[in-house]
Amino acid sequence: MELRQLRHFMAVAEEGNFTRAAQRCHIVQSALSTSIRALEAELGARLFVRTTRHVSLSAAGEAYLEQVRRALDVLDRASSDVADIHAIRKGRLSVGTVQSLPPFLDLSSLMSRFHERYAQIEIRLVQGGAFDLNDKVAAREIDLAILPIEERSEKLASHKVACDDLVLACSPRHALAGRRTIRLSELADEPFADFAPGHGTRRLVDRGFAEADIRRRVAFEIGDLDTLINLVEQGLGVALLPGDLVARQTGRLAHVAISGRKFCWELVVAHLPAPSDDAPPPLDPAPLAFLEMLLQETAAERGG
Repeated sequence: MELRQLRHFMAVAEEGNFTRAAQRCHIVQSALSTSIRALEAELGARLFVRTTRHVSLSAAGEAYLEQVRRALDVLDRASSDVADIHAIRKGRLSVGTVQSLPPFLDLSSLMSRFHERYAQIEIRLVQGGAFDLNDKVAAREIDLAILPIEERSEKLASHKVACDDLVLACSPRHALAGRRTIRLSELADEPFADFAPGHGTRRLVDRGFAEADIRRRVAFEIGDLDTLINLVEQGLGVALLPGDLVARQTGRLAHVAISGRKFCWELVVAHLPAPSDDAPPPLDPAPLAFLEMLLQETAAERGG
């Protein structure tokens, strides 16, 4: 049986007349009669008692009507839900992110503006390591993940959302605080405060020192940015951190540019790839709208 046959049956049952039911369904009466006969043949039961002046439900038709009404109500509500999701009146958005984000990527503010525009969307934010975030995107547990470009899975599509050079951050009282530039080799004996392996900018910094064949001393391995900044501010260690972040710690941190080597910290937003180059990403309307908002804002921050 087909959905249209159920709607035809409902129309005849409620109108009690084939002519009025055909008008309601916007089809000719003969086509409606054919549809009802086909439905009765498929069910193996007579649904209507027909007289020359009136059409009434049989006992089988009465029982069938109750269930058809419920089924059509469920289908109508399902169609309404689909329309709401498509129009971003209903749905979910789940975003994963590594802990360290640049100050200009104000994710909470962006989510607040998204919520103001799409108040009925359920928003979920999770933090974690890049490895877990890649897996969650691949398993469709989250829609989008913001993570360092070098830690993005090659199986995912991505767009750049942040790019900042790392600088040496130290206490304003540190002996290096007055320098304008410094070479990595001059930092070999300095105690470093850094993120735990696999988190934040740690992989980028480790790779830079390894490629320069310089061994450094990591005295503090930290899980959060605030603690790391506090340690550096107190003069217990130095750190390589994004320049924009350090510049905003006025009075707390001094910064020195790295010479001879460029540390470019890039963040991307990753998601499942499109099935083809000319197809949109396989995202529901709400995550797709948030992705577009994120890319517009970060492009403006980076000067287009």
